[in-house]
Amino acid sequence: MESLLIVEDDPGLQSQLKWSFAEKYKVLTAGDREEAIALLKKNQPAVVTLDLGLPPDPGGASEGFAVLEEILRSSPSTKVIVITGNDTVDNAVRAVGMGAYDFYQKPVDPDMLAFVVERAFRLHELEEENRKLARMHINHPLDGVIASSPQMHEVCRLVEQLAPTDLSVLLLGESGTGKEVIARAIHEISPRRKGPFVAINAAAIPENLLEAELFGYEKGAFTDAAKQTKGKIEMAAEGTLFLDEIGDMPMNLQPKILRFLQERVIERIGGRKEIAVDVRVICATHQDIERLIAEGRFRQDLLFRINEATIKLPPLRERTGDIPVLARAFLHRYNQEMKRNLLDFSDSALTAMAAYDWPGNVRELQGRVKTAVALAKGPKVNAQDLRLVATETEQQLKTLREVRETAEREAVISALNEAGGKIAKAAEILAITRPTLYSLLSKYGLKV
Repeated sequence: MESLLIVEDDPGLQSQLKWSFAEKYKVLTAGDREEAIALLKKNQPAVVTLDLGLPPDPGGASEGFAVLEEILRSSPSTKVIVITGNDTVDNAVRAVGMGAYDFYQKPVDPDMLAFVVERAFRLHELEEENRKLARMHINHPLDGVIASSPQMHEVCRLVEQLAPTDLSVLLLGESGTGKEVIARAIHEISPRRKGPFVAINAAAIPENLLEAELFGYEKGAFTDAAKQTKGKIEMAAEGTLFLDEIGDMPMNLQPKILRFLQERVIERIGGRKEIAVDVRVICATHQDIERLIAEGRFRQDLLFRINEATIKLPPLRERTGDIPVLARAFLHRYNQEMKRNLLDFSDSALTAMAAYDWPGNVRELQGRVKTAVALAKGPKVNAQDLRLVATETEQQLKTLREVRETAEREAVISALNEAGGKIAKAAEILAITRPTLYSLLSKYGLKV
C-alpha cells in the first residue's frame, strides 16, 4: 500500500483527512515541519498534502515553504499538493512554480481532494514505470558494456566470437571510446577469465621506465634495483595483458615486444635467463598505425603480430541512440554514489546532448554527467548543468539549414530507436516512405 503524508496543524481536519483516505492508502500525519521531515525521510511517501500555514507561523507560509523545499530537494519524485486558504492564491501559484504538483483551496471537500490525490498517485506510478523502463533499456550485451546501438551490438558480437580464442586483438578507436572496457569484456568471457587482467598504458609511462615496467628487472640491474621485480608481462601470466596506446611504444622497445609475441619468452633487465610466459595479448591505440608505419615510427612486422584480429570502436557521435542510454546509466550510478535523487534529463539536456559532437566520447559524457549530478538543483538535469548551453553568438551563427538538418537527423535516430532498428516501422513512425528513409540514412551517415 502506497503512503500518503498529510501535513496539517488543525487536529480536526487532520483526523478527517486521515479517516477519508485510510482505506486506500497508508496514511501518515504530521502537525509541524520537524515531524513532517522526519516522516518524509523514513517513509518516502508517494504523495504529500501540505498546508502552508504551519506553526510557529500558522498565519503565514514560511514553514510550509520550508517543508516544500525540503521535499523537492530530498524526494523530487514525491507529488506535493499544497492546501491554501481562499485569500492566499499567490502562495499556491508560487508553490506550483517551485515544483509542487498541484494546489487545493480550503474549505476542504474530501471527495474533490480525493480526486486530486488519486490523480497525483497515478502520475507518480506512471513516472516510476517510466524510470524502470528506462533502466531496462540500458542494455548490457557484455559485462561493463552499456549499449543499444546497432554499431556497438556489432562490436559485442565480435567480442563474443573472439573471446574463446587466443588470437591477439587490436582495438582501434578515438580516445574515450571504451577500448579498455572492451578489452576487459574479452577477458571476462574468455577461458582465461580466472587469470589476471593486467593493463599498461605505453603513453603514460616515461620511455626510460617503460622497459622495466614491461619486462621487470633483476636485483642490481641498475642503481635503484634493490630486489628482483616482475614486470607487467610476467604478472599477466595465465591471463590477459592489455597494452594500451601501443602506437606510442618507443621504437627501441618494439623489437623486444615483437620477440616476446613471437616466442612468448622474456628476459628481465639485468638477467640472462629466458622466462616463458603464457599470456593473451590485447592491444589498443587511437592512432593511425598505417600512417605511423609510413613515417617510420612503427614496425610493420609488429603490426602483423598484434593484429591477428581487429575491432574498431565507433565514436560516440556515430553510435545511434546510445547517448541517452549511456547518460541515464551514468545518472543512475552517480545518483547512488552521491546520494542524489535526480529523476532524469530535461528535454533541453537531451536535445543538447544529441546536438553535441562529443570529441571526448564516452569518457567526456561520463565526466559531464558526474559533474551535473553533483551540481544540479533538480529535480532533473538540464543542459546548463551539463555545461552544454550554446552561447548567444553560437546560436546566432547557426543557419536555418543547420537547425533543420540537426532536427531531421535526431528525428530519424529516435524513430529507429523506437522501431528497434526496423526500417519499415521507422518509416511509418516518421510518415515517410522507405526509400526516403534510406536516403536520409545515407545523407547523415547513419547505419541500421
